[in-house]
Amino acid sequence: MLPITPAALASLSGAVGRPYRAEWSNDGGRTWTACGVLAGSAQITASRTSQTRYSGQATLTGVSDGAAGINAISTNIRLWQGLQLPRNDPVWFPAGRYTVGRPRTSRTGIEVELAGIEDEIRDAGLPTARTIGPGAARDIVEGLVGEALPGVPVAWRPGVKPDTLVPQVLAEDTRWAVLSTGTDSSGTATGIVDALAAEIFADARGIITVAPVPTLADPVVWRIGRGAGGVLIEPQVEQSSDGLANVWAVTGDAGSGDSVIGPAYAWDDDPSSLTYAGPDPIEDPLAPERLGLWHVRLRVQRYTSAVITSLAQAYTVAQAKLADSLGVQYSLSLTAACNPALEPGDVIEVETRPGAWEKHLIDSLSYTLGAASMSLTTRTTARRL
Repeated sequence: MLPITPAALASLSGAVGRPYRAEWSNDGGRTWTACGVLAGSAQITASRTSQTRYSGQATLTGVSDGAAGINAISTNIRLWQGLQLPRNDPVWFPAGRYTVGRPRTSRTGIEVELAGIEDEIRDAGLPTARTIGPGAARDIVEGLVGEALPGVPVAWRPGVKPDTLVPQVLAEDTRWAVLSTGTDSSGTATGIVDALAAEIFADARGIITVAPVPTLADPVVWRIGRGAGGVLIEPQVEQSSDGLANVWAVTGDAGSGDSVIGPAYAWDDDPSSLTYAGPDPIEDPLAPERLGLWHVRLRVQRYTSAVITSLAQAYTVAQAKLADSLGVQYSLSLTAACNPALEPGDVIEVETRPGAWEKHLIDSLSYTLGAASMSLTTRTTARRL
């Protein structure tokens, strides 16, 4: 969650002003110029499961189009959501930095489609295949980002090891494929950040961020409750098995003839979980039958990366992928008071029934600038009922 004061957090369920503003830049963010936003037109979506974390649309006012104004080549837009507490100046929260798509002039302003600046890295394809590395992950990642987005910083959040040695890999297509979750022609993963058990995205400030894969073990940042003073409107429960995996096997294989690393295994070992994989599905796959665990079902996924160079690294990646593939079948769609400090991947507590609280991880959120409410989609680890 973005930094927010206790007073601002406590004000969300009350009568608080919600100003908003926008800025545009045609010089890569070195200078920013304020412009207006048509009321109700700026809609923001932030999702962990999308290639581009922040996206949206807006109608901008007080600005022209073309080379000296809003255009689809060089323009970046920054949006801001504020909270206006009584007798205080507004507290401002970034709501994304975007590249502009399909600007259209209308009688009310310039309508724009907005996509996070990851798209600018993705569009900056490699003119020819080239060899990258060996070297520290930090140097390679920051170099590739700097080639596509000069002057945009890279932030490394705690829990990621940026000095991990990355072996030599062949970059065949795009910089983003090497940075994130790309594969080579044999199907072996070459994504650097993926092999660090992490994810890469542009955050709400427009900073390219490398962060650990979030889990329900992370600290709770906000409690969404019912009743007087609560901020929860109504949750809707949904179950799905899409994307579920309760066993992961992760291998490091550069395809160079060197020794293969692993595989390293991770599985759901919580007997109270609906996705429990048994005491040891690798060495003792018949244990569920022997012990009468008739409900156990295996959903196995394999992952091979050319960037994994040690068994410890393979195990860390397996644990991260397990955490990211459990619980997707028990999710909430809910409407709550708009908290502009929330980010995808935050862990919250939700009062799903009166007096019953559950920890959930935010997969996506959406809101309109200036609105009092927001929509959230969350998930939690499946429970046996």
